[in-house]
Amino acid sequence: MRKPIALTKRLAIATAIGLTVTSFGFSAHAAETVKVAQIVELTGNGATVGTNFKNGADLAIKEINAAGGILGRQIVTTSADTQTNPGISKALAQKAIDDDAFAVLGPVYSGAIMVSMHTTEAAKVPNFIGGEAAAITQQGNPYVFRTSLTQADAMPKVARYLDGRKDVNNLAVIFVNNDFGKGGRDAIIEALKSTHVKVAADISTAVGQVDFSSAVLKAKQSNADAIFAYLHEEESARLLRELKKQGWDKPIIGETTLVNQKVIELAGEAANGVVAHVGLTADAPSPEMQRYAKAFHDAYGYTSDHNALKGYTGVYMLKAGIDKAGKFDRELVAKTLHGIHISVKDYPGMLMDVTVDDKGDLDRESFLVEVVDGQQKVVGTLPPLSKK
Repeated sequence: MRKPIALTKRLAIATAIGLTVTSFGFSAHAAETVKVAQIVELTGNGATVGTNFKNGADLAIKEINAAGGILGRQIVTTSADTQTNPGISKALAQKAIDDDAFAVLGPVYSGAIMVSMHTTEAAKVPNFIGGEAAAITQQGNPYVFRTSLTQADAMPKVARYLDGRKDVNNLAVIFVNNDFGKGGRDAIIEALKSTHVKVAADISTAVGQVDFSSAVLKAKQSNADAIFAYLHEEESARLLRELKKQGWDKPIIGETTLVNQKVIELAGEAANGVVAHVGLTADAPSPEMQRYAKAFHDAYGYTSDHNALKGYTGVYMLKAGIDKAGKFDRELVAKTLHGIHISVKDYPGMLMDVTVDDKGDLDRESFLVEVVDGQQKVVGTLPPLSKK
């Protein structure tokens, strides 16, 4: 896999504020299309995340349209910038509904989803999200569907991994103090209760925090055997650089965000040796993922991260739901998706076999990766939770 090159410059192209409309090679009558609205973070702190999600979704839409669309209809997509602002996300969700979108993709940040998803629920519009906060699907919204593992499903896998490491008995947990971070912090602490690993320090940090010297000092003073870090991309890179600066030489463990391509790019050598559980990685050892990774790199000139994979597979999940329902009925599609099993054999664009439960959460294989020489290296494949 090629390293990402000038990623921030490439992402900047797609960060214009406002609404853009994309119809991939299509000019037929509106009745022969299906509208999909993307509500994503294209500017602000979430610009990297949202732009990757959008790029992945756009690639899937282009592929599906080229193959004949969904039930003979071409997808017409719009994208709107939340500016990483939950209030704007809610307003954009209402605009998508007013524009008669059949489905909504995004947002990615959990805080924005918690605000906007009630609007799509009230309109009975299926909403495919990128957020991982466990609380999102605990509210009983029948129209919200994840494109990634929830924290409540991912953290038990991390805990099982830690339980198998006899060199880790005490853990310092460093998290970002927002819906995303607190959800991950709560989930890992709960999951660790069934293991031999104890929490030596519980360290909260702020969104957008620049200086991590105090957080690292607290972790060192706790005499923890390892650090579990759960922050956004930019903060993760700053933490890793500070850990290296202060001479931390013990394990650094995390979840998907910690080994994001953007984090690796920003942290440089400080990212090497980090181990994380990831629900999605373009480096997964499968022909489908290798095909996707090449197609994404050819289209955008850089390596896909997990957020792009969320957008990409979210579109294919929508297609699977509509195909099985047999018609363009929002309520029926939402009901059809609950309990559905989508296989790669039938839908190669899903990249992995996936089961959707009655809450809209996913169960599928996931991976352990280690950062080696600035690249993710898959070091283990973990089974779905249903196959412990």
